[in-house]
Amino acid sequence: MRVRPVAGIVVRQLYLMRGSPARVLPLFAWVAIDIVLWGFISRYLNSFTSSNGARVDFIPQLLGAVLFWDFFTRVMLGITTAFFEDVWSRNFLNLFASPLSIAEYVTGLVVTSILTSTIGLIVMLVLATAVFGLPLFAIGVKLIPLLLVLFVFGIALGVMASAMVLRFGPASEWLVWPIPALLSPFAGVFYPLSTLPDWMQWVGRILPPSYVFEALRAMFANQPLGPGGSQLLAAALAVLQVALAGWVFARVFRQAVRSGLLARYSAESVS
Repeated sequence: MRVRPVAGIVVRQLYLMRGSPARVLPLFAWVAIDIVLWGFISRYLNSFTSSNGARVDFIPQLLGAVLFWDFFTRVMLGITTAFFEDVWSRNFLNLFASPLSIAEYVTGLVVTSILTSTIGLIVMLVLATAVFGLPLFAIGVKLIPLLLVLFVFGIALGVMASAMVLRFGPASEWLVWPIPALLSPFAGVFYPLSTLPDWMQWVGRILPPSYVFEALRAMFANQPLGPGGSQLLAAALAVLQVALAGWVFARVFRQAVRSGLLARYSAESVS
C-alpha cells in the first residue's frame, strides 16, 4: 500500500472542509449539543434523587455512555460522509481511473475518520469534564482499550455502510444515517444487557459495544470488570467485523465495476 494515494484522499477531504464551514460545524456542534443536553439531564436526576435521601450519581452513568456512543457514531459517520462526498460529486470514475487501489481508498477514508472523530472526542471531553465534572481522567488509561474497540467497530460499520450504498446506489444513503440509533437498544448503551429480552441479548452479544458499555458502567461504579475474556472477545469481534467489512466492500466494488454500475450512478438508480 502506497502512502501518497492515501494522503491524497485525506488531503481532498481537508480541502473540502477548508472551503466549506458547513462541513466543519457538524464535527463538533452535534456532539456538543448532546453533551450539554445529557449533562443537564444528569444534573436534574441527581438533584431529584438527593431530595429523597438516596445518592445516585447519574453523570458518569449517562454522560459517559453518551460520550462513548457519540464517539463511535463520529467514527462511523467520518467514513461514510467522506465516501458520500465522492457519491454526491460523482467522482468515482475519476478516482479509479487513476492507479488507486481499493485498499488505499478505504485507508484514506479511515484516516479521514480518525481526524474528524478526534475533533469530536476532544470537544466532548472538554465539555464533559470541565462543565459537568465527568471523572474520565481519574480512570485514565483503562479507557483506551474501550475507545479502541469502539473505534474499530465504527470503522467496520462505516465501511459496511459505504459498501451498501455502493451496491444499491446513492438513493440508499438514507438507510445509513439511522444505523447507530437502530443498534443502540441492542448495545446496552444506557442499561445492562440483562434487562433485554433473550433474543435481543443474543444480538447484543455479537456487538462489541455491548461489552464496552458493561465495562464502562463497572468502572464508574467501582466494581470488578468481570471476566477478562469479555474484553478480549469484544476486541476479537471488532477485528473480525472490520476484516469482513473490508472484504465485502472489495467484493461489491469489483461487482460494480464489472456490471457497469459505477458508471451509471445517479440519484434515482436504486437496484
